[in-house]
This record gives sequence, structure tokens and C-alpha cells, in this order.
Amino acid sequence: MKEQLENMRANAEKEIAQAGSTQQLEALRVKYLGKKGELTTVLRGMGSLSTEERPVIGQMANAIREGLEQRLEQAVQELSAKEKEEKLRNEFIDITMPGKRKIIGHKHPLSIVVDEIEEVFLGMGYEIAEGPEIEYTYYNFDALNIPETHPARDLQDTFYINDKIILRTQTSPVQVRVMQNRKPPIKIICPGKVYRSDAVDATHSPVFHQIEGLVVDKGVTMGDLKGSLEVFVKAVFGEDVKIRLRPHHFPFTEPSAEVDVSCFICGGDGCRVCKGEGWIEILGAGMVHPKVLERCGIDPEVYTGFAFGLGVERIAMIRFAIEDMRLLYENDYRFLKQF
Repeated sequence: MKEQLENMRANAEKEIAQAGSTQQLEALRVKYLGKKGELTTVLRGMGSLSTEERPVIGQMANAIREGLEQRLEQAVQELSAKEKEEKLRNEFIDITMPGKRKIIGHKHPLSIVVDEIEEVFLGMGYEIAEGPEIEYTYYNFDALNIPETHPARDLQDTFYINDKIILRTQTSPVQVRVMQNRKPPIKIICPGKVYRSDAVDATHSPVFHQIEGLVVDKGVTMGDLKGSLEVFVKAVFGEDVKIRLRPHHFPFTEPSAEVDVSCFICGGDGCRVCKGEGWIEILGAGMVHPKVLERCGIDPEVYTGFAFGLGVERIAMIRFAIEDMRLLYENDYRFLKQF
């Protein structure tokens, strides 16, 4: 066995000396010192040795292993230095050539608007709540006081998966889920995608984004709603902007209102953006209907609340003077680079 070990060492040292690259040296390391290498193969025969021979052979094998490892390390260092010098001789950078400009991405206009709105309401103490986009009709309609005869539940307005499951048409189901699982006080906003069976045109899309808000507590009034919305519109559209509430009807709020802002372009005098009216409709709002509170396990005799909902695309189009909603989805770099 001593002769086998000596022959293996001699062959290994010879091949290491003849190696021309670090890859060849790594192959030699595996060949001789790996788990299935020649040294391991030789040592498997130690079981046939006498008790006196085993320590001698073991000591010799360890010395050979250490010697080969040192020789391999030295050879790797020498060849690495040579390979580096070779690269420096053959490879160079022409510093006179013009560089390639790297285009750095930035936020999409819809993301800009969502982040700004979230920041405003987070500053007022709201929390962000999320829910599933594939929703039960109970949460999307029934719990929100929307009867089966309501037009919003028709096939031409809603994407049905089956009779009980739909793609949510609003983020209001998130409000229901929160009210059912938490006791007041509740103060949340619910951003997310919603789906409606609309044909694609300049102002409609089957997929768009909403942000809805909900506050439920003792003594919440319409004045609290108006105050919160004033803070929001001044932060997004400017300090000089005013709001007005017009009576409206929503099944899940009572009383309900459409909310307009004074045109931040013309100051209310009338222009192309506000279509000569001086006001721009931006969202719907109202006091949470007592039936909605009851269905969510909240006593309407003790608690009141307000809710509001806005379309992110609408705010973005008003904010950035975009006339066609489709521009927000087409990923045209010429359009997006403006933001």
C-alpha cells in the first residue's frame, strides 16, 4: 500500500505541474483528493492491514493529502496570477467610446396617486385594509344593502364566476369584513383593483382601481366626513380647492352625497378641464346605512360612521390632465416618461 500511495503522489504532482489552468487544477483536486478520488480508493484497503501497519499508512496518507493540498493551492495562486496578466494584456476598455445610457424606471402615474392618497389618510390616523378580489356576492352586495333587484347585480354590470362568487365590483367588501371582525372604533382605507363589465373607451375599463374609506365610532357625523374630505382634496389638489356635497343615493349610505371639488385650473370660473362648470366630481360618500351596521354586528343606536369611495384613475386623469384612460394601461414609454 505504501507503494500505491507513493505512485499516486508522484502522478498527482506531475499532473499538477503540467496543468495549464485553474479549471484543470480543480479537476485534479477532485480526481485525487475528492470523496471518490484515488486517495480515498487506496485507503479503503486499510481493512486488510495489520494493527501495526494501519497507523503508519494513515500517517503517510495524511502527509500526502496535506502535501498535495499545499501544492494545489500554490499552483492555483500561480496560474491565477498568470491568467490575470493574460487578461490584462488581451482585454482593455476603450475609454473614448460613448457609454450606453441606462434608463431608470419610476412610479406609474396610478402608483403616484395611490401613494399620495394613502399618505394623506395615514397622516389622519387611518389604517390600510385589504381583501380578496374574488368575492362572495354576500360581501359585495347583500351585506351592503344592495338587493337582488339592483341593476349593479345584473350580468351586464358584474363578472360572475358562479351564482355566489364574483369579481368584486368595489372595495366595499373589505369594509364589511373589517366591521364583522373588529369592534369600533374603526378607521380604514381600502385600496385595490375592482372589476366591472364595461367596454373599454376613453373613460371606462373593465379593470380599474378604487380607494374607499370607512370610519365607525360613537358620535361620528357628516361634519367629520366633510372635514376629512377637505383635508384630502387640499393635500392632493392644492390649498385653495373647495368641496361641495350634492345629495345623491347609494344603497349602503344614508344620507349620501356626490362630492365635487372646485376646479384647480380655473379656480371655479369655468374651463376645458371642468367643462365650464367650475366644479369637478371626484367621489361618492355618505353616512353608513344603519342596516349595513346591523348586518356587521354593530349597534346603530350606539355607533355611527361615514364611508367614501373614489376612482384612482379619475383622480389621476384630473390631476395630470389625461383625457383618455387607456393611456394609463398601454405602457407607452413616450407617455409614461412624462411622470
